[in-house]
Amino acid sequence: MSMPRRWTYHEKAYIALNKPAGYECSRDPQHHLSVFHLPPQLIERGVQPVGRLDQDTTGLLLFSDDGAFVHAFTSPKRKVPKVYVATVRHPLDDEQLAKLRDGVLLHGETKPSAALGAVARDTHQLKLTVLEGKYHQVKRMVAAAGNRVEKLHREWVGGYALPDTLAEGAWRWLDESDLAALRRK
Repeated sequence: MSMPRRWTYHEKAYIALNKPAGYECSRDPQHHLSVFHLPPQLIERGVQPVGRLDQDTTGLLLFSDDGAFVHAFTSPKRKVPKVYVATVRHPLDDEQLAKLRDGVLLHGETKPSAALGAVARDTHQLKLTVLEGKYHQVKRMVAAAGNRVEKLHREWVGGYALPDTLAEGAWRWLDESDLAALRRK
């Protein structure tokens, strides 16, 4: 018989998850497993994802049961940068990068969406920094610039980077230094 796992008390839950592909950011998933299957013991805490990642998008996903924290990192007014790495179908060129930085008009939108930063890492990989969190935003922006996202991974939120040591599907509690890094832009 195994001993029950000991938990350290946390007044509020602040969690980083390395989200794998194939999970929906929903408690009631339609077609895939829920991200709540990854830290199932935290469902009782009432944590919610801080923003959403598409089921095929991987990388940094935050959770918390602190409503003010969730709002601070999801409200468009707060302008929290999010850094993504997109693997694209066609070779990148300077014109596509310029369009992303200058702003592209997304279908159904009236104002262009511009990336805070758009840099090619190689011929088919792009590092893109956005401030908003619109539906399929990065994929739609890349398409409007003349390319197609094949794979998408979120590396950063605010000043906090997904730790290299956090395996895909694994999660960890955020400590005070992590929270301070998150608040840095």
